[in-house]
Amino acid sequence: MELITNAIQGLNGLVWGPPMLVLILGTGLYLTIGLRFMPLRHLGYGFQMLWRGRAGLGAGDITPFNALMTSLSATIGTGNIAGVGTAIAIGGPGALFWMWCTALVGMATKYAETVLAMKYREVDEKGAYVGGPMYYIRNGLGKKWTWLAIAFAVFGAMAGFGIGNTVQANSVADVLETNFAVPNWVTGAVMAVLVGLVLIGGIRWIAQVAGRLVPFMAIAYIGGGLVVLLANLGEIPHAIQQIVQFAFTPAAGLGGFAGAGVMLAIQMGVARGIFSNEAGLGSAPMAHASARNDDPVAQGTVGMLGTFIDTLIVCTITGLVIMVSGVWSSGETGAALSSAAFEAGLAGFGGYIVGLGLALFAFTTILGWSVYGERCIEYLFGVRAIVPFRLVWVAAIPAGAMLHLDFVWLVADTLNALMAIPNLIALLLLSPVVFRVTREYFAQSR
Repeated sequence: MELITNAIQGLNGLVWGPPMLVLILGTGLYLTIGLRFMPLRHLGYGFQMLWRGRAGLGAGDITPFNALMTSLSATIGTGNIAGVGTAIAIGGPGALFWMWCTALVGMATKYAETVLAMKYREVDEKGAYVGGPMYYIRNGLGKKWTWLAIAFAVFGAMAGFGIGNTVQANSVADVLETNFAVPNWVTGAVMAVLVGLVLIGGIRWIAQVAGRLVPFMAIAYIGGGLVVLLANLGEIPHAIQQIVQFAFTPAAGLGGFAGAGVMLAIQMGVARGIFSNEAGLGSAPMAHASARNDDPVAQGTVGMLGTFIDTLIVCTITGLVIMVSGVWSSGETGAALSSAAFEAGLAGFGGYIVGLGLALFAFTTILGWSVYGERCIEYLFGVRAIVPFRLVWVAAIPAGAMLHLDFVWLVADTLNALMAIPNLIALLLLSPVVFRVTREYFAQSR
């Protein structure tokens, strides 16, 4: 096991090295400039499209609102709680600043992914709307790029079992055992049964569950965080000052915090930011491709809201609570650090908010990522592979609940990078299409 861990650590250091950070941030920055900062200028318009899309705006399987809720169900998960805690514990407070930067340019990335997924989507043998990077690579770039589409589908299917399954089950089992003394195997078994029941109905059932659970759990978690921040209002300016300062200067060791250099802060911030909002991974557009919407740009403005809500709201609240509570340098990491921060701010039940919030977040993430994994498997092997995939997906949940946490996170980070590379290449090559349809849409709107 140690040999495997060392090998994956070496690969992880390679794929998350400076070239990968430049590729992710550079792609987002290029798209942001090419779109003339449209995602930031038209953020309000995105919320208008979300509201108007509650019943659907065209052909598809699920409403634009539920498409966003499905994508948010996959992103608002352990990355917002355990991921932020891990980033700050290892990379220092400055890691949160780089998470913000990843999100700001990631809005353009998520927008471009959604636009392309809608423009190049298909209808499969069962009459369902399917799309995503493998489809816009094949249909947008041509058959000579089929190898890149296959590479994405392979890495996407594998990554799903990391970021969207075992990591989620593992984090829930860990936090429920810590806060409620629930055995890991019990957590894994219960989650497997619940997920299996929902998967019977496919994306329509998943979207309906996400459309009800995601708003409820997000509001409850954000509300708890805001209570802590309001109680420590005077500490917020100092916390923000530390976040910005340590983004550009090394953070010295303090208490249980070993210290971190600027490069480590950037690496952890970008890696955990991508893990949280998934901008650049190519996952969310697989949900948006099923939206009942006839205009790629209109759905794209809805899609970019996922990154804004996930990182710039939910992750920021988690990070600030960790900072103002003063426990960021305690030596705790992951969900345990976030739980300790909420407990310090809301003594007696802060830990329960994190425990229950993480359980709900992770449950919906497993549902959302089952859609992504299913789309990748269908692209590779056809619709007949869907049922076997669902069985394996459910079986992986209890196994993930009992695996070692550090190893699971390591594998998930590596697979995320391998999944992102084909998608980012496609986004750069197809960016002229995104720029053109965006200009035409807003010129017509005016």
